[in-house]
Amino acid sequence: MVEEDRAFPSARQDAEAAERVRDLPQTRSPSYRLAFVDRDFLFRDELRGVRLELELLKPDLALREAEIESTIVVFGSARAPGPDALNAKALKDLANDYDNARRFGRLVAQAPPVAGRRFVIATGGGGGIMEAANRGAQEAGANTIGFNIVLQTEQAPNRHITPELCFQFHYFAIRKMHLLMRAAALVCFPGGFGTMDELFETLTLIQTGKIAPIPVLLFRPEWWKRMVSFDALVVEEVVSPGDLQIFQYVDSAEQAWQAIQDFYSDGDVPQSEAYGSGGHIDFRAGTIGPTTTISFVK
Repeated sequence: MVEEDRAFPSARQDAEAAERVRDLPQTRSPSYRLAFVDRDFLFRDELRGVRLELELLKPDLALREAEIESTIVVFGSARAPGPDALNAKALKDLANDYDNARRFGRLVAQAPPVAGRRFVIATGGGGGIMEAANRGAQEAGANTIGFNIVLQTEQAPNRHITPELCFQFHYFAIRKMHLLMRAAALVCFPGGFGTMDELFETLTLIQTGKIAPIPVLLFRPEWWKRMVSFDALVVEEVVSPGDLQIFQYVDSAEQAWQAIQDFYSDGDVPQSEAYGSGGHIDFRAGTIGPTTTISFVK
């Protein structure tokens, strides 16, 4: 609604009017501040639910306004150097991963819609593999998304994210939710705890039926097989043999992109009622469309 068409003053108009109030002991009191512009009030522990709601809603509105419905999430080591790394073999392997991620981002960005879906690259917004995927998409002239998190050590988003689609979060849980809400595929390069976290959360959500199946692609099979013995989980009977069909290994950007195209070209893919597959949030109706378990932290 245009502010000029409102029957009552907007929140913005009243906030501006409140700044022009007379200077009195009463108006200087914190109790007199409008609640929605009172930072001290909003930072109280009792307002955690409101802050969670705000972090959930702000990126969703921006992505809806940008008409972004389907993303391909790329994760991997933030420590992966560019392709010019010449040091140890591990660094060379990570540099090759960087090159593959960059090429993959470019392939996705340049491709025409697949089964009516136009995919947008999304990452955790950091360096290394995330930077590479964002970079490839940017170089192809496409929008690309970054979901950053505030850390105690200094962190800035990589410079290849579309500025209007660069988001920052306080709550890890809400960031993780946004990473999967519109995810049409998850592509994991070798990485550390963060990469493992995103991978196993997605595998669990698919295994338990909380989200519809999506392609889960693991780059560099020999690395993953050395780090995680998925077959041993089956032998120990803690997962079923069929659970290993949730993901697949890939060796190149081209193979990964082909796997995603094949998945969505095979016909109608079921839409999950859970968060994922183009979910969105509707606070006007008093409900959250995507559903998940949220860990509440300060």
